[in-house]
Amino acid sequence: MFVRIGNTPRDYAWGSTTAIARLLGTTPSGEPEAELWLGAHPGSPARILDPAETGGAADLAHWSETADKLPYLLKVLAAAGPLSLQAHPSSAQARAGFDRENAEGLAPDSPERNYKDPFHKPEMIFALSDPFDALCGFREPTQSRAALERLAGDDPAVAAFAATLDGDPQQALRRATEWLLGGAPEVAEVVEAVVEAARAAEGTAADSVDADTVRMLAAAFPGDPGIVLALLLNRVALRPGDALYLPAGNIHAYLRGLGVELMAASDNVLRGGLTPKRIDVPELVSILDFAPFEVTPMVRERPAPGVEVFVPDVPDFRLARVEIGGEVPSASVDLPGTAIALCTAGEVELRGATGSLRLTRGQAAVVTADEGPLTVYAGAGTLFLATPNR
Repeated sequence: MFVRIGNTPRDYAWGSTTAIARLLGTTPSGEPEAELWLGAHPGSPARILDPAETGGAADLAHWSETADKLPYLLKVLAAAGPLSLQAHPSSAQARAGFDRENAEGLAPDSPERNYKDPFHKPEMIFALSDPFDALCGFREPTQSRAALERLAGDDPAVAAFAATLDGDPQQALRRATEWLLGGAPEVAEVVEAVVEAARAAEGTAADSVDADTVRMLAAAFPGDPGIVLALLLNRVALRPGDALYLPAGNIHAYLRGLGVELMAASDNVLRGGLTPKRIDVPELVSILDFAPFEVTPMVRERPAPGVEVFVPDVPDFRLARVEIGGEVPSASVDLPGTAIALCTAGEVELRGATGSLRLTRGQAAVVTADEGPLTVYAGAGTLFLATPNR
């Protein structure tokens, strides 16, 4: 079955006013357009454009109650400014936290809740803009200490904080994170000194990527301790075609850029700064992975000409990008489960076991697994295809 779907972009304040519309060939609303959700998540389920095709179901949340449950959520994300620092729990952590908060009697919509559901929320982002900037995971504390010393090493408060990064890396990073988010009055001194130094460095030989990060975050979230916490993390610049995987426990924030995002269908987010929203520091620290690492883009598989597949280590999702045209007039893609297809350029024709559907730029559809394998034809077009990872 082929079912056409659509949705209205969510108007989070950090969203771009033009990027999603420019990509998909739609008319900008004039408001921020941050995320276009294409999935069954009840927060913003995709609309079914012809309900007669699904027995009257108006959106994918209703349809998925009687069809294959979608274990993933596909989004187009357009960040004109930084998102909050955040991390997501593992399956075991989500289940334990959800059950615990239920036992405590917290209402499903309580602002005190950390766990809205019992599911994990790993995610990946495929960059469409050049660059797509992000913070991702902890870097070696020696690198962070050096960055702090270059920026504001003469300031006593900054020097004292930098010294806490000595010793065992994971213990040092945990200690520094707890202190920055713990509300001590000295934190404000460190933040102010780092921000002043980054601003003074702009345009000089002392300027750096770290100083740029500080200036960007200080402009969006003045005085927030996440500005300094960001210096403990890897700054990543993805190029178009690069994909980044963010597993459970990875602290991250997208800074700016346009991309296709794919994640498990969960709403579990624990924030760690760069936000006016509630931060539960002990719970955040309990799920964070403090092991430093060097960020590398996801490895792409090329099962056929014109097809790239990005496969994470979870069963919830994988992403295929199909580029048709010129010497590649068609391509075949497996359907291990119900898929969501999004055309981002040109046009493509999808042919399955029982039917076919033509998508032009900006159009999307659900394709059920019984149509597989799916053959994609076009004069020239680009298709993103989200499926379970079975």
